[in-house]
Amino acid sequence: MTKIQSIRGMNDLLPANSGLWQYLEAIVGDVLTRYGYQEIRFPILEQTELFKRSIGEVTDIVEKEMYTFKDRNDESLTMRPEGTACCVRACLQNGLLDNQQVQRLWYNGPMFRYERPQKGRLRQFHQIGVESFGVATADVDAEMILITARLWKQLGISEHVTLELNTIGSPQARANYRTALVEYLQQHFEQLDEDSQRRMDSNPLRILDSKSASTQAILDQAPSLMDYLDNDSSEHFEMLKSLLEAAGVSYTINPRLVRGLDYYSKTVFEWVTDKLGAQGTICAGGRYDGLVEQLGGKPAPAVGFAMGVERLCLLLQELDKVPAAIKTVPDVYFVVSGEQAKTVAFQLAEQLRSEIPVLKLQLHCGGGSFKSQFKKADKSGAGMALIIGDNEVEEGVVNIKWLRSDIEQKTIKSDQLTAFLIEHSMG
Repeated sequence: MTKIQSIRGMNDLLPANSGLWQYLEAIVGDVLTRYGYQEIRFPILEQTELFKRSIGEVTDIVEKEMYTFKDRNDESLTMRPEGTACCVRACLQNGLLDNQQVQRLWYNGPMFRYERPQKGRLRQFHQIGVESFGVATADVDAEMILITARLWKQLGISEHVTLELNTIGSPQARANYRTALVEYLQQHFEQLDEDSQRRMDSNPLRILDSKSASTQAILDQAPSLMDYLDNDSSEHFEMLKSLLEAAGVSYTINPRLVRGLDYYSKTVFEWVTDKLGAQGTICAGGRYDGLVEQLGGKPAPAVGFAMGVERLCLLLQELDKVPAAIKTVPDVYFVVSGEQAKTVAFQLAEQLRSEIPVLKLQLHCGGGSFKSQFKKADKSGAGMALIIGDNEVEEGVVNIKWLRSDIEQKTIKSDQLTAFLIEHSMG
């Protein structure tokens, strides 16, 4: 029979890489907890209307990329393409934003978009998202960026990422700028790339981040969004820059950074790297003060960001920043021969796991000769083998064999094994 394959762009996470993901997720969770953020979890499936109302019906995500289907009740459901709308929906449904409560939340999980799979861009991809509700001032925007800057420092990648910053103003300021931008681009319509021509009617601000060199050349003479900013957005942006400078966080102003989702306003930012080719954005976010009201709640300011887990893991590997300590190979492999020895080995293995909680001990199961067991012990990557047979049980001893060095084999009393392993296998 033909083997069933995974869906294109939806990859398996194999044991060789799961340790890296766990390492990254543990650091992120620790940093966010230290900043006062709490984890929230919500479903993978949501009503399609949630994303039409939040992301925008004329965006590429809603028009082309969402996994949407009818269930048995003929209700339109969508596999979440991003997390912010889901987080807002969960907060509103569960009363977390009642009485203008301030919430600091984060989440982690798979998102789904039908895109052309390539390195760092998948159809099932994983994001860690962080959202703050109830604070309108620029200090929480700065806090979001400081969180990410601290993460890069702890991961050892600070020197390889750059912060790009912009403000896209209020909805009214953006509408005024949109009119001016369209008027300018209409004069150069034939010279625009195909995607930009299509976006002229639906989402012209997205033309600003076109990857076409010819379109970017045309944009060099286009009106600037900064000239259309309202006073509140300008003051907000100046305060944000001042706070970042006071905290020692470097940034580059990118006036063409607009983000791809309709709900953003004021602050937008991206962390980018030149170490991953075309997929250089590893973290992006901004302020979305109108989204809560747009989804049926009372007006509430909000700001957040999302990080791509796959891209961050790729970057850590590319920069050789994967700690050796996260490898998931066992410290010790327990080789066993004989029925009586098997019973004693089970008891001894559990005792060692209790007395040395950090010890990674793999007990051989399934029988077999000493030779075959040693092959499996060696293949496991363990640094040491414990050997026990019925004779060792009678004598109350365990044999020790080093698998990665030429140290001579050693025999010790069973009741000395814990102390021995603490001294020799945990370095």
